[in-house]
Amino acid sequence: MSEILLVEMIERMSVAVTMALILAQTATFRRLVQQRVTGRDQLLLTLFFGLIGILGTYAGIPVNDALANSRVVGVMAAGMIGGPKMGLAAGLIAGGHRYLLGGFTAGACALANICEGLLAGYIHRRCPTRPIPWWLALAAGMAGETLQMMIILLMARPFAAALALVQEIALPMIVVNSIGLAIFMQIMKMARDAQRKVGAEQSHKALEIATKTLPFLRRGLTADSAEATARIIFATAGYDAVAITDTERVLAFVGAEAAHHAVPGAGLTRATRHVLATGRIWVARNRQEIGCRCGDCRLASAVVVPLVRAGLVVGTLKLYYTRANAVGDADIVFAEGIAHLFSTQLELAEIDQQAKMAARAKLKALHAQINPHFLFNTLNTITSLIRTNPDLARELLLKLSTIFRYTLHKTGRNITIAEELTQVRAYLAIEQARHGPKLKVVEDIAPHLVNCLIPSLTIQPLVENAIKHGLGPKEEGGCVWLTVREGAEAALEIVIADDGVGMDLTRHHPLRQPGNEAIGLINVHERLRGQFGPAYGLTVESRPGHGTTVTMRVPRGLEEVDDCA
Repeated sequence: MSEILLVEMIERMSVAVTMALILAQTATFRRLVQQRVTGRDQLLLTLFFGLIGILGTYAGIPVNDALANSRVVGVMAAGMIGGPKMGLAAGLIAGGHRYLLGGFTAGACALANICEGLLAGYIHRRCPTRPIPWWLALAAGMAGETLQMMIILLMARPFAAALALVQEIALPMIVVNSIGLAIFMQIMKMARDAQRKVGAEQSHKALEIATKTLPFLRRGLTADSAEATARIIFATAGYDAVAITDTERVLAFVGAEAAHHAVPGAGLTRATRHVLATGRIWVARNRQEIGCRCGDCRLASAVVVPLVRAGLVVGTLKLYYTRANAVGDADIVFAEGIAHLFSTQLELAEIDQQAKMAARAKLKALHAQINPHFLFNTLNTITSLIRTNPDLARELLLKLSTIFRYTLHKTGRNITIAEELTQVRAYLAIEQARHGPKLKVVEDIAPHLVNCLIPSLTIQPLVENAIKHGLGPKEEGGCVWLTVREGAEAALEIVIADDGVGMDLTRHHPLRQPGNEAIGLINVHERLRGQFGPAYGLTVESRPGHGTTVTMRVPRGLEEVDDCA
């Protein structure tokens, strides 16, 4: 082995290493890391690796009318990174070029390159890790170059010249090129790991910001929610300015140049209008690409990403620098991640809004079914009392007005138990006037619980159900017990029991097989479970002839908010 040849090949190997470093910085390699390679990317990579092979040929060292070269590095790297097809294509490019150069080893070297590309592609398929680890690349390089020496001995003529050549170049090429291939693949691995680390860091930061902005964006894309969100990003992410827009105007702008970007009627920049029109991310490298109407604007580069809800672009998120060409790969990864999370939050806000609208519609449907029947019976009772007991008739009219005033102002809110009981007692007063001594009501309410909040219109439907379906069929009437007590696990329990006709729950359970006769019951149950989860809602206990007990379970500590608006 010539020590001079070994040293010279090590020097020439730097060509392949340099090309690896160049590849690691390209957008094509980033897509390769993210496993989003397109057909165009595959073609570019094939040409790139074929070029590395050709450069390895030109950097070769003449030996006995042949070349000691590093062509194998590009060919086998193609197969290890892209699979058999890319390895074969790169082998054809590099090997074809070598064949055209001529020489007594031209055919053997060309065939060897094709075989080496296929060998590397086979390793790509069989190896479960990506990219190929350095030690496997080292072994594959040694095997590939050994295969090339065997092909030269089998094909090149005269044999004596082929043997002399192999004796001269075999060991240097096997050692240097296998090391070169290992270094090439290790550079690919380090670049991939670095990009994934950047992606992980940016994703973590995006998730942290998304967590902080969740309470605001769940209200939808409004000026207030956008302002709070923009300030959180500005304080956390280190940009010179942050803006959020809808499809027509700037909702929030925080940071540099807010004086003219945040004013009403400032309008959207050209970059923003482009993103709204295309639905694709846009990186502005300079002031001209941002397209601000203010000639003195200091914002010099930006990344603009669309905010999407239900497949439609509803706005943009814009991250600015005051330096030109300042947007890097990390900024793009961060912007894409945060925009995706924001879009998800906006879709959840839309779902919440639709759910609340559905709940309100269901509540109104309940009123529509209850109120006419109840109003008809109440007015008949009042009519019959006007002559016989005008004072009671007047009192019932006041109770009736209390009920409808409550319905008008309290529906869909969390209110105190005391407020709910005011409406329930007004309803019971009317029912007792209608049924006389046949209806008795017993209350057992813990005084310290009356200021706890519960959803409105939850107790009255249960009381009405007990009177109408429990006591109504009994000629002698009966009693309704209303109990408010503390339950387990910081819950409230409101129990409505009657000694009415009862029912056989094994044959028909009103919460599992709802019918028209239990619309109030099932409505309350579904509202509570939908708002608080499956641990809350109603439970029913009943036996034919022994009455019915309905227990409503709600959490303590509710806020006084509009739960259906």
